[in-house]
Amino acid sequence: MNDRANQKRSWWQRLSSGLKRTSASIGGAISDIVSKRKLDAATIDELEEVLIRADLGVATAARIAAAVGEGRHDKTVTPDEVKKILAAEVETILAPAAQPLVIEGGARPFVILVVGVNGSGKTTTIGKLAAKLRGEGRKVMLAAGDTFRAAAIDQLKIWGERSGSPVVASSPGADSASLAFEALEKARAQALDVLILDTAGRLQNKAALMGELEKIIRVIKKLDASAPHAVLLVLDATVGQNALSQVEEFSRTAGVTGLVMTKLDGTARGGILVAIAAKHRLPIHFIGVGEGLDDLAPFQAGDFARAIAGIAT
Repeated sequence: MNDRANQKRSWWQRLSSGLKRTSASIGGAISDIVSKRKLDAATIDELEEVLIRADLGVATAARIAAAVGEGRHDKTVTPDEVKKILAAEVETILAPAAQPLVIEGGARPFVILVVGVNGSGKTTTIGKLAAKLRGEGRKVMLAAGDTFRAAAIDQLKIWGERSGSPVVASSPGADSASLAFEALEKARAQALDVLILDTAGRLQNKAALMGELEKIIRVIKKLDASAPHAVLLVLDATVGQNALSQVEEFSRTAGVTGLVMTKLDGTARGGILVAIAAKHRLPIHFIGVGEGLDDLAPFQAGDFARAIAGIAT
């Protein structure tokens, strides 16, 4: 097996292991439902309930349950058959969302604004993304725009060292919009390829903090009217349905262009990514299933669908 195949296998193992809690929850319930009797209306309803509880969303759950029932009423089906249908339907929903983050060469620096609530994994995601971009040969700068928390500034400096990326930071409590402006000036002066801006973990119901996020965007547009070139929303899979409202609020405030889903290994609610894709149709660039530097990987719809259904590959 060559290195590329080994890497893919290694990622699949981490992904399937990371989604084990989700797939076990769904798979166990499917087995309980379909192993004992023939498929009828009550069985289909129970299956739909299982999928709703797994946070796939009401519309998606109904769609999958209907697909399972199609042409199979009063017939015996195996759990594996249901899992295959589940995986196929989930992949169909996710495929349009599986889009890479494209760093366009025309913008220098390419400005990535990273937003999300406290604890979603924003700063860690920035560090991993910086390492990935550096590995591609790009010159990257980080800006510690979460000036509310000294720990966030320190954490970003550590990730800067790990990834070999300079960090623009100020003292806790400094104006984050001014810091963003300063970082963009420096990145332009040094002809860097990418500037990644961290922001405070704004709770989506805090109007003042959302207003500050809007201010950051206004300020950097004074230097580059096309910036930010990407606005990444980092979502924590463990919050389940609450992630849907986060997508709505941050999209309205910051014009989210793509998503990163973290902590899929810490929850049985990985299905929320399917619900988000079905409702918001935003690109899903990366998913994270661990704390390691290489545990942030480009989102692949087919792999995710098979892992969530518990199908070995």
